Amino acid sequence: MASFAKISETNLVISVLAFTNSDMLNADGVETETIGQQYLETHNHWPAHLWIQTSYNTRNNKYYQDNALAENQSKAFRGNFAGIGYTWDKDNNMFFPPKTFSSWVKDISTASWKSPLGYPPELTEEQIANEDNRYFYNWNESGQSWDLVTIPIIL
Repeated sequence: MASFAKISETNLVISVLAFTNSDMLNADGVETETIGQQYLETHNHWPAHLWIQTSYNTRNNKYYQDNALAENQSKAFRGNFAGIGYTWDKDNNMFFPPKTFSSWVKDISTASWKSPLGYPPELTEEQIANEDNRYFYNWNESGQSWDLVTIPIIL
């Protein structure tokens, strides 16, 4: 199946359609995005340039085969499988999920968003092994920090 994202003039994904690969074959029998875009324009009355092919098997800029990370990453395509509310980034040729927090920035390597401070610190061995509490970091947008959260385990 071929999958295409329908995007608005502001590059917001408003729909995702799948159709048979045979509907995007050129005269030489080769699948091409352009033929798929023309097919979609004809059958959905939406301009061809606002249909962008997406891959069901790509997420966070990694290619998966049978839901397992593939050894060959050459098939990773456009960052993420597009979803409604995602954004098409033409400059980086990839789809981004909705932005997590207003201060977060694009991480091109993972086709995702990250805090302006990067990723949270690692939990310590003691925190991981603790049998009385669970620990995790939560992003504090107003304080622009990663806050450690402790949740007691109630048995």
